[in-house]
Amino acid sequence: MKKKTERAVTRVVIATGISSVVTQLLIIREFLAQFLGNEFIIALILFNWLFLGGLGTILAHWITQRFWRPTVNRLGWLSLLLAGLPAVQILAIRELRDVFFIHGTSVGFYPTLAYTFFTLAPYCLVLGFVLPYSLFVIQTESPDFSGTRIYITDNLGDVAGGALFSFALVYLVTPLQAALLANLPLLAATYLLFGLSSHRRILSILSTGLTLAIILYCVFAETSSLAPAEGKLVYYRESRYGRIEVHQDQEQSTLFLGGTPLFSSQNLVMAEETIHYPLAQVPQAKQILLVSAQGGMLTQLHKYRPDAVDFAELDPQVAEVQFRFGLLKTIPGLNVIHQDGRAYLAQSEKKYDAIIVNLSEPDTFQINRFFTDRFFALARRRLAPHGVLSFSMQGFDNYLAEPQRQKLSSLYNTVTQYFDHVLLLPGQKIIFLCSSRPIETDIPASLHRKGIRTAYISGYFYGDLTPERIARLNNLLDPATPTNRDDFPMLMRLMFSQWFAKFATSPAGFIFALTVLFVIYLLRITREEYVLFSTGCMVMGSEVLVIFAFQIFFGYIYLQIGLIVTVFLAGLLPGAWYGQRLRHHRNRALMLTDGLLIALTILLILAIKYGGDRLPVAFFLGFGFIVSLACGFQFPLALFLRGSDAPAVTQTFSADLMGAACGSLVTSVVLIPYFGIVWAAVALIGLKLSSLIVIARSHEKT
Repeated sequence: MKKKTERAVTRVVIATGISSVVTQLLIIREFLAQFLGNEFIIALILFNWLFLGGLGTILAHWITQRFWRPTVNRLGWLSLLLAGLPAVQILAIRELRDVFFIHGTSVGFYPTLAYTFFTLAPYCLVLGFVLPYSLFVIQTESPDFSGTRIYITDNLGDVAGGALFSFALVYLVTPLQAALLANLPLLAATYLLFGLSSHRRILSILSTGLTLAIILYCVFAETSSLAPAEGKLVYYRESRYGRIEVHQDQEQSTLFLGGTPLFSSQNLVMAEETIHYPLAQVPQAKQILLVSAQGGMLTQLHKYRPDAVDFAELDPQVAEVQFRFGLLKTIPGLNVIHQDGRAYLAQSEKKYDAIIVNLSEPDTFQINRFFTDRFFALARRRLAPHGVLSFSMQGFDNYLAEPQRQKLSSLYNTVTQYFDHVLLLPGQKIIFLCSSRPIETDIPASLHRKGIRTAYISGYFYGDLTPERIARLNNLLDPATPTNRDDFPMLMRLMFSQWFAKFATSPAGFIFALTVLFVIYLLRITREEYVLFSTGCMVMGSEVLVIFAFQIFFGYIYLQIGLIVTVFLAGLLPGAWYGQRLRHHRNRALMLTDGLLIALTILLILAIKYGGDRLPVAFFLGFGFIVSLACGFQFPLALFLRGSDAPAVTQTFSADLMGAACGSLVTSVVLIPYFGIVWAAVALIGLKLSSLIVIARSHEKT
């Protein structure tokens, strides 16, 4: 019976690991779709997930000591709850957003933090509770079963879940179908766990069947849960790169990617401004690169009879949907390139008469990478001597708000390092025209000479874009604003500040409250727990650094988030196994691994600073694996120092999770926006140096 219980609980722990990682990744993608795909949302989710998990772990010891004696049946009921919650939670995230927030509006930092916290709380608290509780259940019959073994077992399930999601589910099924498939092993393992008590077999069959029925109901309700408040949903598909929806309202079709309305079938003004402002500057528009496009742009391009139009669109399904629903029309010479525009330019040797970047404001690192110093340098190399680069920012009517002025100034100061002539033209959007030749401001006259007919520009340009208005906009720019660099994304800092300014709030109150809580927590933990706290902080901080760097250099985190999370989990298992073997040399081993983490972070700094987008994907994944290896190595050493009893297990688990929560939030909300990636990494090195000093002093005393 002893071995049967151990095997049954082990199966549940592995299945819980599979379910939890898939659920985490599904929820990250769901929140990206619901809250406009900002990387800061990923950080808030990871913080809440880890913080709530840490609370659940602490509650496990407290409740089992006072109220709940660990039993197999109670673990079974908790596991069934974990199996059923993910699908329900995903539907709740979709449905409750418009209940708590006005439909179609953006949401501020504090409401987003609160919404993610409370929607994640039921699942994460139970998840954090179950892992130590599973250990306590096994230890009722096998007292010598160590906390490290349960840690390794859980990690085995985590890695399996990450691999399942990254290599199969993300390509093949919808989110709720993925939730069903990922929780089938947990349902089966729970049923077998209940089977240890034969007199409860009927109840176990009914409860397992009911949980499965709830999940199936959620799967069938998936499409209806995405129906828009206005118009109708005429197309829905989960792409590798984002959620694609087409909403149709009367005669207008709108493409939504990741919850954000990108392109509409009816926007003549935007199409004419985006195409004709830059092409009016070149003698002959023969070779054109268009990075993203929307309704009517290709039609306007066709008026120039170009020899070739290279249209770069990362997601093949987005391009297919645009042509299918008439958002774009095929023209002669069109070459659709299913590749990230910046990555394509980096490997191409082709020269262009014009490079037109049709992207929204850089409110994510993925988009910001098209507005940095390295991109402008790359674009300059790929332009013909007379060529022009064009991109746009949000427009204004009469008053230019200070955050927007700073963003425009940062962009202007960055791009003027690579182009002799830069002009900003106001309109629905502010169009940047960048060239080595003087910029022609009389766009209608230039188009008339070329024989290009327009509807909006020919009739309204002189009334809207007077010389005085153009001069006023260009004179408002601040030459002292820092430039926007890959390793110091100034625009993202400004966008982050604008996010708070828009809602008249500040992150200072939250950061202060969080600092006070963590200081109190740090004063109450032991040296060994501090080591794990700092390691958890280092690992999650490094994971956030890799996520943000991945966005900057590769630009498709929606696809790779699962792979990154999996890699940062994969090293924990071999690290913990090897650390358990060296636990008798614990102080020296802890010092060596701290030194390794510091060395790895220095290597990351040098690679980002001097390698940038020349770094292969394998570098970041290898970095994540070795960092997680060191973290896993330290866990059994610290646990052995704490004594390996029940309080030690829960406290070491919670220290690791609390540190990870702190690392994810501080790195993404404070360090990267305000100090850049390099200095964020330096701060993590400083934290690990403090851990190294604590271990060294402890070693001297022993």
